[in-house]
Amino acid sequence: MKNICLLGATGSIGESCCDVLRGHKEKFHLSAFSFHKNVEKARAIIQEFSPQYVSCGDEESKERLSKEFPKITFGVGSHGLVEAATLEEVDVVLTAVSGAVGFTPTLQAIEKKKTIALANKETLVMAGKWIMEAARKQNVKILPVDSEHSAIFQALQGQDRTSLRKLVITASGGSFRDYTREELEHVTVEQALNHPNWSMGKKITIDSSTMMNKGLEVIEAHWLFDVPYENIEVVLHRESIVHSMVAFHDGSYLAQLGASDMREPILFALGFPERLEMKNEKPFDLTEIGKLHFEKMDEERFPMLRLAFECGKKGGSFPTVYNAANEIAANAFLDGKIRYLEIEKYVAFACLQHKEKEDLTLEDVIEIDKRTRNFVRKEIEYAQSQENEMRR
Repeated sequence: MKNICLLGATGSIGESCCDVLRGHKEKFHLSAFSFHKNVEKARAIIQEFSPQYVSCGDEESKERLSKEFPKITFGVGSHGLVEAATLEEVDVVLTAVSGAVGFTPTLQAIEKKKTIALANKETLVMAGKWIMEAARKQNVKILPVDSEHSAIFQALQGQDRTSLRKLVITASGGSFRDYTREELEHVTVEQALNHPNWSMGKKITIDSSTMMNKGLEVIEAHWLFDVPYENIEVVLHRESIVHSMVAFHDGSYLAQLGASDMREPILFALGFPERLEMKNEKPFDLTEIGKLHFEKMDEERFPMLRLAFECGKKGGSFPTVYNAANEIAANAFLDGKIRYLEIEKYVAFACLQHKEKEDLTLEDVIEIDKRTRNFVRKEIEYAQSQENEMRR
């Protein structure tokens, strides 16, 4: 029996994880979880899984639930996330929260020697150097949950790493993969959230459409698998059946294929090294797919992917700026404050104005992350005020 901490239980990945746990109650126990605002979903999870600890997004939610469930310990905010992730009983922490908020609880869980099932790519993008160093020092496994990184991890099992030529990360292309740059000028939030293959949270769906999500995955893959950026390739694969591939010096490729279902990489990570049966799922049938297509990525069409490689190669805190600027800009688009193509503009501008600090420390990275968010937030507010002035 593995005791699981699920950070981000009411999000799309959290829901998929709960379904996996539901199908293997003899293997897993949900000891702790966190949620942001959805009290109704959190209540249902508590009633079904009976955890020891629950971290709430705010004090009001904590007050409500603690009265209903007096035998459970409740926490709140960032402190609650850390308490949940470092609970003594916990064996595996699945980090499924969105954004840089996942960094601190993941690092603290590593320090407590918990196995990490990582679905929060921003943690490695923001501070991959420190996360991987801590994992090596504590002899902690970081098991990737993103379908692309899980595919690479699976394909590399039992392989001689010295014969590896490159990693090939597949990309669906997102909601606007067939749009021209001109056609993107006036797209809406509703259109952006209509992903052709995957059912995901709002922020990650926006990131998928801008190819920011793939850029983050490139940086994450660099840290997870210790592969130079020159040996990482992204290809357009519309069907999202081949989740990623690895290529070797002898010319051969190994690929991992499966349905567009996040339960599969979650089950693999939680069960590792054992492969467990996927419950309540129709067996995957390639004959129903018929054909698989692969195309070169157009970096002119998707400039955020090109920028990811540039920031990754520069290293230091450039990936931190790349991620932080995007979190603010993507959410601003979701809130109707900026237009779709302005996401790219604000991210590129933040990276352009960034000056790298010498002898970078983890504390510096955390400060740069905060400073970048404030910078982009103020730039957006200023642009809005100028636009409002023009209308007057």
